[in-house]
Amino acid sequence: MSREQKYALVTGCGKGGIGEALVKQYVRQGVHAIATVLPSENSEHLTREGITWFPLDVTDENSVADLKQSILRLTGGSLDVLVNNALPGYTMTAIDTDVNSVKRMFDVNLFGPMQMVHYFHDMIIRTTGTIVNIGSIGGVVPYMYGGSFYTPLASEFKKHVQRTPETTDRFDYAANVVSQSLRPSPVAWFWYGKATSIIRFFDTFAWRTFWDYVFWREFKLGKMQKAHFATKRVE
Repeated sequence: MSREQKYALVTGCGKGGIGEALVKQYVRQGVHAIATVLPSENSEHLTREGITWFPLDVTDENSVADLKQSILRLTGGSLDVLVNNALPGYTMTAIDTDVNSVKRMFDVNLFGPMQMVHYFHDMIIRTTGTIVNIGSIGGVVPYMYGGSFYTPLASEFKKHVQRTPETTDRFDYAANVVSQSLRPSPVAWFWYGKATSIIRFFDTFAWRTFWDYVFWREFKLGKMQKAHFATKRVE
């Protein structure tokens, strides 16, 4: 096959997620998209679309090494884009945190991408390709609620989780990420999604505790403070 054919490897392509949208968009751009799913995950949504896929657990070095051998056989040693998209979240207050869950999150979100880059960097260098690390706005803006400390705000929490969030359509997001990743010189930090412009502005120019001030008012944290002070007085 001619080297005119480009290859993109995307991790975390479970059904209904951003990864699935990304591989479909790469296919639309004429790129041979290669998806990965967990060994325990269903892959029918990829097979149905004719998308090449392999099982992968980014926390398992043997799994990553096996994937590289499969990709080498498929592409002849070339890889134009690597997208690290396997990113589970964990929302919990520090005082209620299950440390093992946090370790698992870091294994996937931090050490997983590092392991992928370690194994696939030579293929990316060969094509002068691009590595894309998908992130979350939660890395910039704190996410509220998630543990027993917020019990006094139970009604507010219920309203929060039952609201219709103004999220970005995953295919819209994927189209923009794919377009950026295929440029000869993509930007180092690409922001896209609902409210990212205003969040980027304040993260750049506001003081470090700005978001504490915003969320104190937005999520009525004063109510929680009063409730806990009242509990202490009763005790």
